[in-house]
Formats: sequence, structure tokens, C-alpha cells
Amino acid sequence: MSTKRATESDILRPLSATSKKYYALVAVTLVAIGLFAVAWGLQLRDGLIVTGLADWGSSGGVTWGLYIGAFIWWVGIAHGGIILSASVRLLGMDRYQPVARLAELLTLAGLTAAGLYIIIHVGRPDRIVTSILLNYTETVHTSPLVWDVTVITLYFVMTATYLALTLRYDVTRLRDQLPDRFEPVYKLLTVGYSEAEDEVVERMVWWLALGIIILAPLLLHGGVIPWLFSLLPSMPGWSGAIQGPQFLTIALTSAIGGVLILSYAFRTAYDWDHIITDDVFRGLTLWLGLFTLLFLWLQLQQVINGVFAAPIDQTHAAEAKLGHPAYWISMGLAITTLAFIFAQTIRPSLFSRTRSVLAGVAILSATLIEKIFFVVEGLLSPTFELYHAVPGSYVPSPVEIASLIGTIGVVTLFFLVVSKVIPVVELHAIEAHEDDGDEHGEAYEYDGDGEEPTADRRTSTEVNA
Repeated sequence: MSTKRATESDILRPLSATSKKYYALVAVTLVAIGLFAVAWGLQLRDGLIVTGLADWGSSGGVTWGLYIGAFIWWVGIAHGGIILSASVRLLGMDRYQPVARLAELLTLAGLTAAGLYIIIHVGRPDRIVTSILLNYTETVHTSPLVWDVTVITLYFVMTATYLALTLRYDVTRLRDQLPDRFEPVYKLLTVGYSEAEDEVVERMVWWLALGIIILAPLLLHGGVIPWLFSLLPSMPGWSGAIQGPQFLTIALTSAIGGVLILSYAFRTAYDWDHIITDDVFRGLTLWLGLFTLLFLWLQLQQVINGVFAAPIDQTHAAEAKLGHPAYWISMGLAITTLAFIFAQTIRPSLFSRTRSVLAGVAILSATLIEKIFFVVEGLLSPTFELYHAVPGSYVPSPVEIASLIGTIGVVTLFFLVVSKVIPVVELHAIEAHEDDGDEHGEAYEYDGDGEEPTADRRTSTEVNA
């Protein structure tokens, strides 16, 4: 056993410590992005026909597939990430302060990946300019798709502002220890800074966090995207009061799964056992269980509404859903994750960081499959008169799969690059931990092999919680 206190040098370690594994991971992400670029190039040359997404109706295909499903998935991850960070500040959830900035960065990365899917799916990128930007004053009043773009842009700006305000404090106090090669970036982040602004910035960040929390159920994953899909005649089962909350719970489960993976990666790579403690993983895993339970409960509500005395179209949609293996794969992953978390709660010895991360991977896989199937299910089994055909089939094309691999690569590369420029853990988190240590006469303690601390060696985070 060793005793270790979190210091400034700890959170700055990613900016200077670069290993062969880091460069190998960069190479892997570049290969993934390159694969995506080649596939997109084929699409730009030959059109959306390379995906088969234009094949619908009597031909038994779909017009929307993995592109739109993955778009919703990334938006959900991003949306849930900023909600997690804002909750830490608003609700005083100090236990999760070391991972709050990771959640903020995940929001920016997720929204970037989602934005890529908008560009990809319009077929020709110039349509973003001709159809949206040049005609925005007209389309914003009439097109839910433009509402979607507007809300995503709003959330990106709010999150970037939120992050930039908190970075000013950190960069100013850590400037002498930051790499000189990024001096222009640091000057831009701290332009006009004075210590007198700290109190004002804290209030601004608090109000931004409040705005994000309030807008969460009203816009984006709790509002605009569910509204958009409720307008489609191909989704007779997608209407009612539970659709917004269902999207919101999926967003939160996905985001917590993503934060678990990021937390594990940074803790392992930079020996942050004393910063991102086992207590953080336990707490995140329990929150993952809560939102997974809500996700499954709302799925049950939707299924019951579809199979019990529902209109014919809605019954048809529910039966098609329950008869497709993709739906049960998604639900099986979610149920298995929930069962593990429940068992861990009853028997704490089942906890391990690795199992928590695997639960995060499982729930991310479940939500991805569910979102893709959600998009295509109504298109595979249309019941309105124009296409009263035999149920169709859909398998994501290699071009679509390449886009998913590529956007995961983009998000991974984003974190690899950002971690070399700014601290991914807030300085306030370290200062709070130092204050706790002084107050309680304790420091962080952990076993050298990274196993969880015993009962008589509680960390200061546990005391604070």
C-alpha cells in the first residue's frame, strides 16, 4: 500500500507523458478515419446508391438506416455528457468532479460526430449551404430537420462556452507548467483574464449549467428529435408522452457508459487511481443501472401500448419489433447489464473497474443497436397504402459500417489530441481534494495493484460523499 495525494503534476501528466501505446492508438484511429474517408469518397463519387439506402417500398429496403441511427446515438451520448457535468456543479456531486470535464469533452466530440452524419446523409455536402444556411430564415419555421440542426448548434455553443469559462481559471494558474508550443491557444483562452472575474465566471457557469439542465427535457433528445420522428407515417407506434423521456434515458445511459470507458482509459494510462477512484466507478455504475432500468421500463410501456388493444398500424409495428432479433439483442444486453449491476449492489465483492467498463460497453452496444433498429423498423414493415408490401430486410452496408468505425476514430483522436493541450481534470477537483485531505487529516490511499481499498482505508472522496 502507498499513500498519494492528488497534485497539479498529476493532472498535467497527459500533456507530457507520451508512450509508444499512445502513438499506436493514434495510428489505429488514423486508419479508422482513413477507412471512413475512402468510403465517403466512394459515396461522393457514386451517390447514396453505394449504401442501398435509397431502395425502399416494393423493393423491400429502407431510406434511413445506420446513418440516422448512429446520428441519434452520438447526439444522445453528447447530450447525456453535458447533463452529467452540469449536474455535478448544480447538485454538488463532488464525487464526480474528476470526470466532469471528460463528460464536457465527450459532449463536444459526440456532437461533432453527429454533425458529420448530417453532412454524410444529405449526399452532397454543398446541400448544407444551399438547403439550410442560405434559406435558414424560411426553413427554420417549417422544417423539423432544421430545428434539429439548430438545437445541436445551440448545445455545441453552450458546451464550448461552459468549457472555455472553466478553462480560464486552470490555464492561468498552470501556465508555467503547460507546454510552450500551445502558447497561442492559451493566450486565446485567457484573453483579458483577471482574478476579479473568478466569482463572476462561477456564477455564469452555474447559470449555463442550469440552462442546460432545463433545456434537456425540452429540446434535442427530450424534445426535437422525438417530435421529428413522430411526424413520420412509417412510425405509427412512435407517439405519446413517453417518447421524450425514453430518448432522454437512452441518452443518459449512453453517456455514462462513455464516461466509464474514458475514466478507465485515463486512470489506467496515467496512474490516476487516487484521482478517479473506485468510488467514482461504483457511483457511475449505480447511475448506469438506474437509467438502464428506466430505459427498459419505458420500452415495456411502449410494447404494451402496441400489443394491447392498439390501432391496427400500431399493433403491426409492435409485432414487427418483437419479431426481429435485433430488438432482442439490444434488450438482452440492457437486461444483462442491469442484472449485473443489481447483483453487484447485493454483493459488493462482485465490483471491479473492468466489469463496470464492460457494463458501459454493453449498454453502448445496446443503445446503438436499438437506435438503428428504431430508425428502420417502420420502414421495413410499412402499413400505409402506398407500400403494402411484404416486410423488407436491411443490413448495414460496408460504407455505413465504415462511417461508424470512422466516427469512433474521430472521437478517440479528439481525446488523444485534447489531452495533450489542456488538463482533462479540473484544477478545482484537485483543490477540493487537497482541502478534504487537510480537513480530515487524510490523503488518498490505494493499493499498488489498483484494487479497491479496504474498509479501514476510506478515501477522502468517500468521506466527502
